[in-house]
Amino acid sequence: QVQLAETGGGQVQSGGSLRLACQASGSVYDINVMGWYRQAPVKERELVATITNTRSTDYGESVKGRFTISRDKSTVYLQMNNLKPEDTAVYWCNYRHSSPFGKIDTWGLGTQVTVSS
Repeated sequence: QVQLAETGGGQVQSGGSLRLACQASGSVYDINVMGWYRQAPVKERELVATITNTRSTDYGESVKGRFTISRDKSTVYLQMNNLKPEDTAVYWCNYRHSSPFGKIDTWGLGTQVTVSS
């Protein structure tokens, strides 16, 4: 079983920066995808960014050019620059791996990011 520990988040003014980190522990797998999703009040959860174990990345349209995802073997980082009030949301770390039963998702507890104008 995989456990995820998120750090970072908090409150910042518009135009500021924050960095999130998420460390995976337990039964981690060599082949996996780690990433971040977010959900704002009365909105659906959306992709922020993902990165595979081979360092292939994918970004949500609204964060391209402002956010950068990176990782080492067990920790994923999200550098968020030029933050906007619409980035305010709960950010969840995600760890996905394959199993004989299909893809398995593990989620962190979430961390609040608040951007004030």
